Amino acid sequence: MKNIDQKWLYLITLSFIWGSSFILIKRSLIGYTPLQVGGLRIVFASTLLFIIGFRSLKTLSKTDWKWIGIAGLCSSFFPPFFFALAQTEISSGITSILNSVAPLFTTLVGIALFGLMLKGRQVLGVLIGLFGTVVLIAAGMENNINQNYWYSLFIIFAALGYAFNINIIKKYLSHLSPLAVTTASFGVAFFPALIILVYTGVFQQFVHNSAMHQAVWYIMALAFLGTALANILFNKLIKLSSPVFAASVTYLIPLVAVLFGFLDGENISFIQLLGGLIILFGVWLVNRKKPNLNEKIK
Repeated sequence: MKNIDQKWLYLITLSFIWGSSFILIKRSLIGYTPLQVGGLRIVFASTLLFIIGFRSLKTLSKTDWKWIGIAGLCSSFFPPFFFALAQTEISSGITSILNSVAPLFTTLVGIALFGLMLKGRQVLGVLIGLFGTVVLIAAGMENNINQNYWYSLFIIFAALGYAFNINIIKKYLSHLSPLAVTTASFGVAFFPALIILVYTGVFQQFVHNSAMHQAVWYIMALAFLGTALANILFNKLIKLSSPVFAASVTYLIPLVAVLFGFLDGENISFIQLLGGLIILFGVWLVNRKKPNLNEKIK
């Protein structure tokens, strides 16, 4: 009973943390450019993870580092920049819904490159999810002419990065601890992100820019809570429950993000909400498993 209560606590906490990440990005962009938001998010998160997980890096071999390099670029380096760039044109609520295609892309990449086999209903789920994405983007282009929905491609690319990362970890890095993989991945992203920050002149600008002084707290919350802490909590959730239960956080994140966006004055049309629901239904269909009478709830 204790584990059952704990897993629900972790699920709700993660939904709130990851769901609030999109509004934090929006607030961070008030004082910083997209490149600066992405770079600072990586540098702050990497620093904390390095302090926590430095010793775990000793468990990595040379072969591990090769795959960590690829996975780190796909999941820890490019996505923080892509999300910040996307939200210069697209609302935080819509961005969170588009991000829900990540599990679908994980399935497609698994099929194309990692030999994953699907059942008929899972194929149907992928097609439904992709249809929902088209509906969502098309509705946004029609109803929000002041927003450039071509920037949705940044979210698509970020989701693809997450898809490659998950499949690489599952096939080549599953023998490593989650802390080691997360710390090493951000270690790979740290120096390129630092170079970009130096190039943008963020450190010189920060001294005399009051907007940066306020917005930096949003970036720190995004990095420490939405990136470092959230990954640790998610790994704990997987241990307390099943992977299927842990994956259900995907359904709750957009609900939290849309709520924050609504409270911040963002408008979402009925058609856009419908597209989001279609995406989530497709994700659910792909991940749904038939009940196993022999499987006990942890």
